[in-house]
Amino acid sequence: MEVQVQWIQSGVALLQPMMALVIWSMVVWAWMYATRLPAISAMQMKLDPTAPSGTQMAQLPAKVRWKADNYNHLMEQPTLFYAVTLALCFLNQASELAVVAAWSYVVLRIIHSLFQALFNIIQVRFVLFILSNIPLMIMIYLAASRVF
Repeated sequence: MEVQVQWIQSGVALLQPMMALVIWSMVVWAWMYATRLPAISAMQMKLDPTAPSGTQMAQLPAKVRWKADNYNHLMEQPTLFYAVTLALCFLNQASELAVVAAWSYVVLRIIHSLFQALFNIIQVRFVLFILSNIPLMIMIYLAASRVF
């Protein structure tokens, strides 16, 4: 039991879900280009650097754009997750609750990614987004209660 407590308190257990989300983000990045580049080629698009941002990519099929949309989402709100995870580590607050909350957040974000990239059912994505905020808010509370 003491080894497990030391493992959690060391912060490594809290860094694992953070790195898992980083790795997932790179998987989505690769998935985005693995679908985008063939679509651009199939459509024989001539990429124009003077075109307004997003106008050319808007011509791609929706199923191709969904991967890029999800990649963008992984660069938005998860930045709070990364910040609070590092804060908890620096504050030596890598408790079991923090680790469970972090893994819960990561699992929910991965499920959210899969729904957005494959089906894009907005109602399901919204529920998953809201649910993912619960463990994130727990983590923020744990860090803020230590800082303030």
